[in-house]
Amino acid sequence: VQLVESGGGMVHTGGSLRLSCRVSGVTFATAPMSWVRQAPGEGPEWVSGLPRDNLPPYYADSVKGRFTISKDNAKNTLYLQMNNLQPADTALYWCVAAWGILGSRGQGTQVTVSS
Repeated sequence: VQLVESGGGMVHTGGSLRLSCRVSGVTFATAPMSWVRQAPGEGPEWVSGLPRDNLPPYYADSVKGRFTISKDNAKNTLYLQMNNLQPADTALYWCVAAWGILGSRGQGTQVTVSS
């Protein structure tokens, strides 16, 4: 299983970014997928998850209404659209081929939000 994230960067408060995660080695169309983040000095946080079936996605309370998870099965790519970014969103973000924090993961992409 290989997961490669991209799309991170540095933005000002209120800005937007779209993270991408290219996935190979799994049946992407039916695999549950997640985004996880970890800020310096803190533990990993499950940010969002897309379940296997057409069930509602999961969002952490901290990102509800601002982040949107989606996928393109034709491109084997998972996305995380992040709007109205805040300094508290600064973290390393990675995707996981699972429902939750534990599972095969990529190296991550850094998101930095300046005030």
